[in-house]
Amino acid sequence: MRSFKKSSFKVKNHEIVDGGEGSNNLNGSDEYMVEDLRDIIESSRGSRFTLIENEFGLDPGRRRFSRQSVINGIKGFSRGFYIHPDNRWYKAWEKFILIWAIYSSFFTPLEFGFFRGLPKNLFFLDIAGQVAFLVDIFLQFFVAYRDSHSYKMVYKRTPVALRYLKSHFMFDLLGCLPWDIIYKAVGNREEVRYLLWIRLTRVRKVTKFFQGLEKDTRINYLFTRIVKLIAVELYCSHTAACIFYYLATTLPEEKEGYTWIGSLKLGDYSYSHFREIDLWKRYTTSMYFAIVTMATVGYGDIHAVNLREMIFIMIYVSFDMILGAYLIGNMTALIVKGSKTERYRDKMTDLIKYMNRNKLGRDLRNQIKGHLRLQYESSYTEAAVLQDIPISIRAKIAQTLYRSYVENVLLFKGCSSEFINQIVTRVHEEFFLPGEVIMEQGNVVDQLYFVCHGVLEEVGIGADGSEDTVSLLKPNDLFGEISILCNIPQPYTVRVCELCRLLRIDKQSFSNILEIYFHDGRKILTNLLEGKESNLRVKQLESDITLHIGKQEAELALRVNSAAYYGDLYQLKSLIRAGADPNKKDYDGRSALHLAASRGYEDIILFLIQEGVDINAEDNFGTTPLFESIKSGHDRVASLLLREGALLKIDNAGSFLCSAVARGDSDLLKRVLSNGIDPNSKDYDQRTPLHIAASQGLFLMAKLLLDAGASVLSKDRWGNTPVDEGRMCGNENMIRILEEAKAAQLSKFPDCSQEVIDKLHPRKCTVLPFHPWDPKEGRRHGIVMWVPHSMEELIKLAAKQLEMSEDSFCILSEDGGKILEVDMIVDGQKLYIIRENN
Repeated sequence: MRSFKKSSFKVKNHEIVDGGEGSNNLNGSDEYMVEDLRDIIESSRGSRFTLIENEFGLDPGRRRFSRQSVINGIKGFSRGFYIHPDNRWYKAWEKFILIWAIYSSFFTPLEFGFFRGLPKNLFFLDIAGQVAFLVDIFLQFFVAYRDSHSYKMVYKRTPVALRYLKSHFMFDLLGCLPWDIIYKAVGNREEVRYLLWIRLTRVRKVTKFFQGLEKDTRINYLFTRIVKLIAVELYCSHTAACIFYYLATTLPEEKEGYTWIGSLKLGDYSYSHFREIDLWKRYTTSMYFAIVTMATVGYGDIHAVNLREMIFIMIYVSFDMILGAYLIGNMTALIVKGSKTERYRDKMTDLIKYMNRNKLGRDLRNQIKGHLRLQYESSYTEAAVLQDIPISIRAKIAQTLYRSYVENVLLFKGCSSEFINQIVTRVHEEFFLPGEVIMEQGNVVDQLYFVCHGVLEEVGIGADGSEDTVSLLKPNDLFGEISILCNIPQPYTVRVCELCRLLRIDKQSFSNILEIYFHDGRKILTNLLEGKESNLRVKQLESDITLHIGKQEAELALRVNSAAYYGDLYQLKSLIRAGADPNKKDYDGRSALHLAASRGYEDIILFLIQEGVDINAEDNFGTTPLFESIKSGHDRVASLLLREGALLKIDNAGSFLCSAVARGDSDLLKRVLSNGIDPNSKDYDQRTPLHIAASQGLFLMAKLLLDAGASVLSKDRWGNTPVDEGRMCGNENMIRILEEAKAAQLSKFPDCSQEVIDKLHPRKCTVLPFHPWDPKEGRRHGIVMWVPHSMEELIKLAAKQLEMSEDSFCILSEDGGKILEVDMIVDGQKLYIIRENN
């Protein structure tokens, strides 16, 4: 890496383009182009760069900021004959039907109050509206919806139809009936006209429209809320006006003086015979009466005359009190609200007091004020903005915004996607002004920074205070990695040259990720050496990095064994999937399988076997996992290991068995013998376990050994048999059982002399009830038995012990060869009994 003297330079202005996977234009709409960021202070990044230009007099020239709009529309029909609610054509239809909904909501009270049969032009307009609503009813049976519990889109025919049928279908259908025609057909019955109010259910489309406007960030929220509140107030007044006029028209013409409008006289003008007055004037008068009543002004020029009007006005005024409270409360909430600008001004005031009290210098003051204002303009990056969003969505946001900056860093070349995702979800965005020092040479560093935008310089400071610019840091570079990875002080000072946008992750979080993704951590250390070959300081650290890798591997082996020892399957899976070797051994040569077997964790053992561990690995003392499980009394684990092909190997088995007998450990002896250890194994004095049991009068131990096939005829180096030892012990029960065993064993050799018998040792074999080439899944336990005098007797005894049905059987060797004579069988050989036809 070439070094050069620090000099002043001007950073080339770049075009800033904000785009990526999250900014694809799904429906082909035009891009929102921002030609000059100075003119749009609301633009997040533009406002920040404009701020720096104004604060420091920078002239970056004209920049273009391209942002493609992201929409949720899906073209055409979705999943067969169903319409997605965000389909652009359906959106256009919703706007069209909204116009009719507004018209219907306004005209329905008007028709009820002022018309007894529509004129011709309004009649055809009403029919056209009802036809449009009938089409909308038909479309509703094909519009998919989002389930309120699972938040998934539902496209199935039955749920979509049932949902609409159970909600608004009946009201929508009744609203489309031609009530004016029905009213005339039934003889102008007044009761029929009350059914017109069913059409007011269409107001929900207007309400839905306002809800959409409130969520649209392109429209000012205050404006939207005020328009909605005004619309609510006017619509309530309009409906009340129509009802007021209707109450007046229900009395006959000769009694119209007993109504509020018939008795009304404003100046010289009288409203007698009000049915003959112009429609617009009658509506305006009714609207005036409704608004005055709502506001409870009480001028006295308009008032209730008959009992029905009094009752309705009482109900209406009671409703108006609730409506007024709603309107005033909403307006107050919109106006009396904490301002972000006010919070910024308060914070700046406190900061100025602090700087004055501590007499900070001018340059430092400017940096502090500039950074605070930058923070104010970029407040959307604060964690508080996203704290209510689920972690999964926040992770997706972080991956969309920051992944490209992290994965293109040379230090992370070749690292796994999971490791990159963990880094991305933990970074924090920060901005720094030109001239700020982020890291100083010689300091302890606990932050790792990624460069997104801007330029920084690494400066080496000599003993005499001279500065050398070692390198420039540009986008997709990072700094602080040497200090964090090697645990050394920061080798260079890092200073900002141009307004920078950085991503920061703290050392603790980074170290935690490296502990889980160990192989990625080792790859990072390798990349660090390869990427800084020309840097003498880093080359001097090569031995330290190598030592660090070895230390991490040893620590990882201890963590794997610790997880196996404590039965933490989740932690064990995480370590192994992150690259840990399950066969790695600790200082005593024990693998994770040894420790899991000694503790009896079946789930751990199954997982380790699936990962391909050495099931017969030996530790520094020659102990296998199977022997560990047997010693610890975990019979189920021992059976599991045997089923998977584990072998019981005990170094110096005779001494081990003799020690177990001497201790009186009958449980251990029973487990070892049941797993195939020869009961006639001898120690250094040629003594068998039966010798020890007989000499010490251990009756139960002797019986276990005899049942397992221990010979009473074997001699130690002094020529004594277990029978001799029993006689010297003097235990009558012991002597009796040994004599009986001796007689039984001698009966097997009736034609041999005592001297020949003394030299003979009976053979044993293990008979397994499957073919030697069968897969492991189909195998089951066999039996250990003494080899009889003939093959027929061997087959008969084995079939009986293994509870196999009577059939024609044969005996095979481990190589699959058929054994014809018992003389071919050696002591301790594995045999396989199968049917002849197989």
